[in-house]
Amino acid sequence: MNKNEVLSQILSISGAQMARQNNTNFIVIPGDEGYIKVAVGVALAKDTKTAKAFNAEAAVADYKAWVAEGKLRETEKANKPAKVKGNPEAQARRDALDEAIANLPEIDNATATDILNALPEDMNVTVMAVGSSAMRLVEKGVLTVVIDDKKKKHYTKA
Repeated sequence: MNKNEVLSQILSISGAQMARQNNTNFIVIPGDEGYIKVAVGVALAKDTKTAKAFNAEAAVADYKAWVAEGKLRETEKANKPAKVKGNPEAQARRDALDEAIANLPEIDNATATDILNALPEDMNVTVMAVGSSAMRLVEKGVLTVVIDDKKKKHYTKA
């Protein structure tokens, strides 16, 4: 089969047409997600100074090896154990902090620093951790938050 016969076969596909971009001819075939672009050209029969001759058998073998590598990577990825999200100990500390803040007797227009000062000293937490915990409690509906003009967050029990 010569080049023209192959082109005729490909162009007989519904909607397929010749196109040219950047001095390169190709065929575009309408697909589900836009166009499929197929390069058009004649393979080199002999080596030149700048390029090697096309070896169809080697190219097909290389493609099959590439596909096999991809399948192997997919299999390895599928067999890899799922990562455990988060550290259970850290999660337990976060839960304990959330509970301690929720159980404070009175939180009224308090900043994260105010809440930290109201917590027992043995909790050993930072202002950032208190702020994060307070925002989790806001998401759960335990606290409400108001942001003042200076962008400071003030928490109140809901």
